[in-house]
Amino acid sequence: MSVQVHRQSAPASVACFVLTVSDSRTLDTDKSGATIADLLLEEGHTIAGRAIVRDDAAAVAEAVRQQLSGPAGAIITTGGTGIAPRDNTYEAVTALFDKRLDGFGELFRMLSYDVIGSAAMLSRACAGVAQGKVIFVLPGSTPAVKLAMARLILPELTHIAGELNKGT
Repeated sequence: MSVQVHRQSAPASVACFVLTVSDSRTLDTDKSGATIADLLLEEGHTIAGRAIVRDDAAAVAEAVRQQLSGPAGAIITTGGTGIAPRDNTYEAVTALFDKRLDGFGELFRMLSYDVIGSAAMLSRACAGVAQGKVIFVLPGSTPAVKLAMARLILPELTHIAGELNKGT
């Protein structure tokens, strides 16, 4: 079956939860989380909720775990994907994956390289599936969020949701 046929049978929209990982941002100052939510809404998706959690592996894992039993079909995180000592999102979230979508991180870094050069290798952006939901782990940078959303997530989100809902 072709990708186009898969896309035609995908849902029209996906309920998404947006989680910002930060020790300093609030909902009022969270530009990257707001950008994710705005871009999703522009494409006809719904926002099941938004939250900010401190950059702590246990707190991040618990916030994502709570959403796995919620109504969202997709969870998109922003922040904590670098290599600094406080960047723990990658470890916290990948430990929850049932399946990894390695191509997402590979493509994101390739696209980032065109924009920021070799510093793209420092990103640990990734994606995977847990309990039938897709999870995208994005950097905290607003330009990086825009890139990931426009070039990777929004074009495939309903397709992914459709694939995850097959046979349910």
